[in-house]
Amino acid sequence: MARKKIAVLVGSPRKESFSRKVAKTIVSLAPDSLSMEIIEIDQLPFYNQDLEDAGNSPAQWLSFRDQVRDCDGLLFVTPEYNRGLPALLKNALDVGSRPYGKAVWSGKPGAVVSISQGPLGGFGANHSLRQSLVFLNVPCMQQPEVYLGNVAGMFDAEGNMTAESTREFLSKFGVAFSAWVEQHTA
Repeated sequence: MARKKIAVLVGSPRKESFSRKVAKTIVSLAPDSLSMEIIEIDQLPFYNQDLEDAGNSPAQWLSFRDQVRDCDGLLFVTPEYNRGLPALLKNALDVGSRPYGKAVWSGKPGAVVSISQGPLGGFGANHSLRQSLVFLNVPCMQQPEVYLGNVAGMFDAEGNMTAESTREFLSKFGVAFSAWVEQHTA
């Protein structure tokens, strides 16, 4: 079985965000069957159809599309903003969905991990993102679902996850995700 290349998209622009820390933890725990890389989305200009129509697509859009197109699967790690999806991540979805008929997302297996500092674990963002992924033809892993609540207490000062039971859960999640990707890329 060849290693599958996974694009990891983090929904928070903060370099020390809990979403980024969770994403780095998942990457560090990933089985050998996956090669996971965080693709930065915080420098993507907001999608504007006028630029595309005029042949002036920003270089950041084109580079981002190429990076995602080159991947076998997608992992989204997102916080919840006001019971919904962060604009940063929604913009990345929009940029990758164009030009019309040439979406880089279509058919790539994906999974969603949502986080919050409160107890609900980003439930609203998770389901909002899943709704968009259905339209974008991303087969999204159903189980195990990952809603990480109360994340502020899960890391040490260096950003290492100290919640051992959560580390074990994320490790099992990685194994399940690897099987999901293999099943949908065969």
